[in-house]
Amino acid sequence: MKGPASDLNISDFIAKADAKAASGEIDPLTNLKEQKIYLFHGYNDALVAKEVTDAAAEFYRHYLGTTIGNLYYQTTIGAGHSLVVADDKQATGLDACNVNDSPYIDQCGYDQAGIILQHTYGALNPPNRGQLKGSLKRFDQSIYTKPDDPNSLSLGDTGYVFVPEDCQRGDPCRVHIALHGCQQDVGDIGQKFVEKTGYNAWADTNGLIVLYPQTRVSSFLPYNPQACWDWWSYVDHADSYVTKSGSQIRTIKAMLDALTSGIKPTPTLVGTPTAAPALAVIDTSDTGADLAWKPMEGTTTYRVSRTGAGSQFAVVGETQKYSFSDTGLAPRSTYRWHISIVVNGVEGPASSEVSAATRSTPAPCNAPGSCPISK
Repeated sequence: MKGPASDLNISDFIAKADAKAASGEIDPLTNLKEQKIYLFHGYNDALVAKEVTDAAAEFYRHYLGTTIGNLYYQTTIGAGHSLVVADDKQATGLDACNVNDSPYIDQCGYDQAGIILQHTYGALNPPNRGQLKGSLKRFDQSIYTKPDDPNSLSLGDTGYVFVPEDCQRGDPCRVHIALHGCQQDVGDIGQKFVEKTGYNAWADTNGLIVLYPQTRVSSFLPYNPQACWDWWSYVDHADSYVTKSGSQIRTIKAMLDALTSGIKPTPTLVGTPTAAPALAVIDTSDTGADLAWKPMEGTTTYRVSRTGAGSQFAVVGETQKYSFSDTGLAPRSTYRWHISIVVNGVEGPASSEVSAATRSTPAPCNAPGSCPISK
């Protein structure tokens, strides 16, 4: 969690991942090329060093290769070690932006849940900021830990799931799994992570079921005093915790299977789109911008083009997904983008342009937790 960078030998992690994939203990790593990855490091984070998150980014870049536009890395927000939400004067019990303490939910004027969801699924309908129409439900986690009991896996007896109204009616919906951080379980902070992180507001208007599995504090074996998920093999001290056979991973997969059982896949509509979808800039860092749009039937590839002020558009990448992270930009600079659709190798018309300015590069933060917040 602290580094130093010299201890983070990425080649070792890559070799271990390759070996796990070769043995079938994890899925083929070629799948990572099509995964959407969002990484975040708040520069007031006093628990995890930026070098560690940088190493994670380097690890993923190795496997993404030409699909590097699937990775978005935000480092310009002055948050402490936390999940970050927009400022809300009505929210109680949440932290100021630079805090590194319970409930580890910081108000920084940054809607992290919305950015994560749109980076993953493409542009979404606006969130419901009022009374939610969906329902937050509790369920018995012991059904899914079998043959183990929840306590032996440091899992809570009760988990939570938010189900939008249209999903309850039987409309086709997706499932997003939101894992809380250490000391963010219901036993430590009540339902703040489940109710105040912003996921449900976005889910309510976008056909998204949000699953919130829960850990619990364990002062004996397995020793887990901060209710973390098992990211260092505390359950059985074996490396199965990172594989498909890991007890907590297996439990979460069983929950997902229960939510999706009996659902028939929605048929893919095939057509020839005549116009590119509307493009949105959902976030910017000092050197990057995250773009998103809604999927269009019949589209095989989206081509992203960018220009600085007064210059010609140039292609910066292509993707078959519905978001794109454009990197290598200059801080405090304005850019314009458009996308076009490519079907059977033929490029269609471009979308309307969108523009955005990148953020300033934060000043070096030598005392995380007390560094000034950039505007």
